[in-house]
Amino acid sequence: MRIAVVHGPNLNLLGVREPEVYGTATLDDVNRALSGLGDELGAVVEPFQSNSQGAILDFLAEARGRIDGVVVNPAGLGHTSVALLDGLLAAGKPFVEVHLSNPASREGFRRHSHLTPAAVGVVAGFGMDSYLAGFRCLVGHLIRQHNQDPGGSPPGNG
Repeated sequence: MRIAVVHGPNLNLLGVREPEVYGTATLDDVNRALSGLGDELGAVVEPFQSNSQGAILDFLAEARGRIDGVVVNPAGLGHTSVALLDGLLAAGKPFVEVHLSNPASREGFRRHSHLTPAAVGVVAGFGMDSYLAGFRCLVGHLIRQHNQDPGGSPPGNG
């Protein structure tokens, strides 16, 4: 099973950008923790970060044939980008939306996400643990989806 983890704009600054909101863990810390969890769950983690919406969309289009699902922290793009939603839908894979902070407890413009209605689920407000919980939940979802379709290919073999 292969899971893409997409980190949106400014997440390369984790650990230094507003640590009181986003915590002190760096993006490398997040990716290492996800890789360890992936090893534990039998899933390969394919991380990708960009500050460019176009690069994220290119990545999703290119990765769609080799991934089984996506964990996405859209950052500010979740509130503004229909194009990111379209890119995730075009990838044709289930996705979980994650946020380090709780957007519902922040400024009004952060309370709406274009991605949420299409996501399998959303995990927010738990810092780096939001990524880990979202990843774990997506892997469980993919396993359940496979078990409900015994004639289909198991995740990672499709």
